[in-house]
Amino acid sequence: MKSRTLLIVFILLLLPVAMEAQCSMCRAVLTANADDSPAKGINDGIIYLMAFPYILMAGVGFAVWRSYKKRKAQD
Repeated sequence: MKSRTLLIVFILLLLPVAMEAQCSMCRAVLTANADDSPAKGINDGIIYLMAFPYILMAGVGFAVWRSYKKRKAQD
């Protein structure tokens, strides 16, 4: 069990390095522009795309918590 946890932590530590390399074209296009408005638009889009999975997970967590609370009250 301990080795499995260490393996998962090791893999998670390597993920940011692998993900950083996938955005080179977007970065090249956005830094070549003197105007910062396209870069701000891309950053806002990323924030919006990141928000929805967190909102969905919070909703699922709330539903599980509420179900657990109802089940505890019935016992």
